[in-house]
Amino acid sequence: MRAPKIWFALAVMGGLAACGDTAGEQALIGGAVGAGTAAVVNGNLVAGAAVGAAGNILYCQQNPSKC
Repeated sequence: MRAPKIWFALAVMGGLAACGDTAGEQALIGGAVGAGTAAVVNGNLVAGAAVGAAGNILYCQQNPSKC
């Protein structure tokens, strides 16, 4: 059971470290991290991808200096 927690932590850190330069890249990266997180916690992959994509785009657009 310890391995899924490690993968979850790596996915979250990877998502926070990579914003992307364009809105498309931001959506792709956020969606991948969201789907990966949903897979680890046995959630809905589509919902996780949608929330991750929207969250990453919103964050990167509001805080361009941090991306």
